[in-house]
Amino acid sequence: MPRDTKDAVGTDAGDPLADLADLADLILNVGRLVRARTPEGPQVVTLTETERQVMRVVDLYPGAAPSEIARRTRLQRTNVSTALRSLEGKGMVSRAATNGRGIAVRPTVRAAANLRVLRTAWAQELADILGDDLDTVRKCTHLLSHLEQRLTADDQGGP
Repeated sequence: MPRDTKDAVGTDAGDPLADLADLADLILNVGRLVRARTPEGPQVVTLTETERQVMRVVDLYPGAAPSEIARRTRLQRTNVSTALRSLEGKGMVSRAATNGRGIAVRPTVRAAANLRVLRTAWAQELADILGDDLDTVRKCTHLLSHLEQRLTADDQGGP
C-alpha cells in the first residue's frame, strides 16, 4: 500500500529503516483492527486501553508487584494504581500482601474466563482471514514475541 512518507526518516527504497518503520506502523494498525473486532456483550468485561495493558502483564506474570507492572507497561505508577483499583472493582485482579510490604497482583477466575472468550474470538477472526497457514503464523508469533521480550528487557537494561 503506498504511503506518503516523503519527509519521514527511513523512506528510501531499500532502506532497512523504512522496512522497520513499515513493520511498526503495521503492528500498531493491525492491533487496532483486532481490538475493533473484539467481541462485546455480557460475556466480556470491557477494559480501557490502560487496563488492557495492565491485564496483559498480570496474565503473563501472575504475582507481579505494581512497580513491575508499571515498568513492563511503561506506564506511570499512579496510572497503574488507578487501573488496578478499577480492575479489582471489575473482579479481574486480586491483590495480596507479600512478605514485607510488597503487593502481589494475580488474575482472578473471572479474568481467566474473560481471556478465554477473547482469545477464542481472536483466533476465529484470524483463522477466517489467514486460513491454515500455521507455519507463517508461528514464525510471525515468534518474531513478535521476541520483539516484545526485547522491548521489555530494554527497561531492565538487559539484552
